[in-house]
Amino acid sequence: MKNNIVELVRDALVQAGSTFREDKKQAYQNAVDKETNEKARWVLQTILDNAVVAEKNHSPLCDDTGIPHLVLEIGEDCAVSGKMLDEIREGIKQGLRILPGRPMGIMGNDNQRIDQSGGINIDSAGVEPAPILLRRCKENVIRLHILMFGGGPAIRAKTYRVFHKHNTNVVVDEIVNWATEGVAQLGCTPCTLAVGIGRSHFEATAMMLQAQVEGRYDIQSELEKEITDRVNKSGVGALGLGGNTSVLATFMKVGPQRASGVRIVCVRPVCCFEPRISTVEL
Repeated sequence: MKNNIVELVRDALVQAGSTFREDKKQAYQNAVDKETNEKARWVLQTILDNAVVAEKNHSPLCDDTGIPHLVLEIGEDCAVSGKMLDEIREGIKQGLRILPGRPMGIMGNDNQRIDQSGGINIDSAGVEPAPILLRRCKENVIRLHILMFGGGPAIRAKTYRVFHKHNTNVVVDEIVNWATEGVAQLGCTPCTLAVGIGRSHFEATAMMLQAQVEGRYDIQSELEKEITDRVNKSGVGALGLGGNTSVLATFMKVGPQRASGVRIVCVRPVCCFEPRISTVEL
């Protein structure tokens, strides 16, 4: 068994970028079985077939290979050192080169990175990961989740405040409205809706990230199922061709809330290949 953190993280990144989880494969198969729109059914089956080939060849699920987002879970008696964080970053670099990740890291100073005048780093490892999100876990382990975030979902995502009026339905209605608009504009559907609700924009986004770590296609809460069903009524369908499945599932996590008139909500309609996720114990 490998105990080299760099190798473990390297292999996990390749897996995240090239593999559907089993519950996601089954969700696609269920969608194929119930789809009545012939063109949409062909799209769903093609996405599933593509995923099977990508997993076999350890190749990217999509040409937008994504930005690594990391969630690091730490058990009670475990410790994370600066050296371990350096090894995780090195594993990410090596994984991006092997996958390979699409070179899209922008070079230069602050202004050049904003306006893209600094040029693109041709090294796949030039795509730096987002800041690591740390959280406790019950097991006495150190566990890393790697998610690859594509650009399309980021364009269609929304993080904003909702005046809840002491009514959960008000918040759900707003989520459905945002999601319906975002899904219609996303293009690469069917999607999975990742939703986080918190006390600040940072916390809501962190909840959205954790929702993807914890979410399962075969286990949906009543609220998650309601959101999925309501957005599916829009009839956008696979690649916007219509049909029964615009959304495969909703993953929602509600964090601590404050006594105030607003809830900060983050909704990310992740594309047909996301969540691209893998998990490894270090």
